[in-house]
Amino acid sequence: MCRPGWARARTAAQHLEDLARLRRVRDRIDREYAQPLDVEALARGAFMSAGHLSRQFRSAYGESPYSYLMTRRIERAMALLRRGDLSVTDVCFAVGCSSLGTFSTRFTELVGMPPSSYQRQAADATAGIPSCVAKQVTRPVRHRESQPTAAAAAELQPA
Repeated sequence: MCRPGWARARTAAQHLEDLARLRRVRDRIDREYAQPLDVEALARGAFMSAGHLSRQFRSAYGESPYSYLMTRRIERAMALLRRGDLSVTDVCFAVGCSSLGTFSTRFTELVGMPPSSYQRQAADATAGIPSCVAKQVTRPVRHRESQPTAAAAAELQPA
């Protein structure tokens, strides 16, 4: 059964409007990652239901809004830990996490080691590398199959 032309146009227009809303949600997460954000609040701001936002966001970006938020938080935490002047607890709260346990668990899932271990190793591993390059090289990757093997990670360590 074919849709009338106006129905197809409405569907395409709605799709573009949803993509613009999703981009605004992603931009808000990028800007306000340290604020208390939850999917319901993000959905209200995008005039969507939480379920619809989650489905659409995952379809567009490959991960849920919560996963994207936690990746941004962990990415910022990695930069703060590399600086070495804050404790793990201070970093946890600085990036918007309210639970040290949840922060440590997520950090370990994404980075492959606890934040305290990362802090000890990161200072040596990124010494002499510009921070903009270190950020790109050390960016957390959620998908385990795309993470480097232990042998490849060892090659990155200075001798």
